[in-house]
Amino acid sequence: VLCDYLLYHENNPRKALELSAEATKVVEFKDWWWKARLGKCYYQLGLYRDAEKQFKSALRQQDMIVTHLELAKVYLKMDQPLTALQVYQKAHETHPGDTILLISIARVYDMLNDSQKAMAHYKKVLHYDAGCIEAIACMAAHHFYNDQPEVALRFYRRLVQMGLNNTELWNNLGLCCFYASQYDMALGCFERALTLSDDANMADVWYNIGQVAIGIGDLGLAYQTFKIAVSIDSNRAESYC
Repeated sequence: VLCDYLLYHENNPRKALELSAEATKVVEFKDWWWKARLGKCYYQLGLYRDAEKQFKSALRQQDMIVTHLELAKVYLKMDQPLTALQVYQKAHETHPGDTILLISIARVYDMLNDSQKAMAHYKKVLHYDAGCIEAIACMAAHHFYNDQPEVALRFYRRLVQMGLNNTELWNNLGLCCFYASQYDMALGCFERALTLSDDANMADVWYNIGQVAIGIGDLGLAYQTFKIAVSIDSNRAESYC
């Protein structure tokens, strides 16, 4: 408890490292948990190779999913995504069906711009956990950018049915409706997005309304919406264009 308090509350990895090192000596280097905590401390201090050694040592004593995740994080920080993938896949062999591992693999494939493999793993995640919001949202985005707005719309509607209610979701729903030629529904979705928005994301909504206005040929409305977007966020290059 004290070690976790130092790491998560006090944000003092140096002191936590001292504690973990002493505790590891007391248990004669036989406790995987303290080795994993040593690895966490080294990771927070930027000593990635030392962290790697500790996590590997912990895994040799006890095969735990959380340690695999931490080890893969070290490799991602060192810009070695393929090695991180190997760690995730090895863990998946011993822990099949664990959604955290599957979604981590999918994220790495997304980073590598391998959308087909990423989608395959998001589908596996949904096979085990049909309510995974991240997987549903990523599937929706994939179909939208592959010119399948009708399919994306089904995924986004699923998120609404699950109780999600935020600006980004309604914004994306509006875009899907627009590209699926459901113009009346598109404007309703954007109105909903505006009511939920704040200064951080309102410019995005107005910009997308401007895109819809250009699409339906109302250039006056488009001009107004882009002006509003620029007034909210003066650094928004897309609106100036």
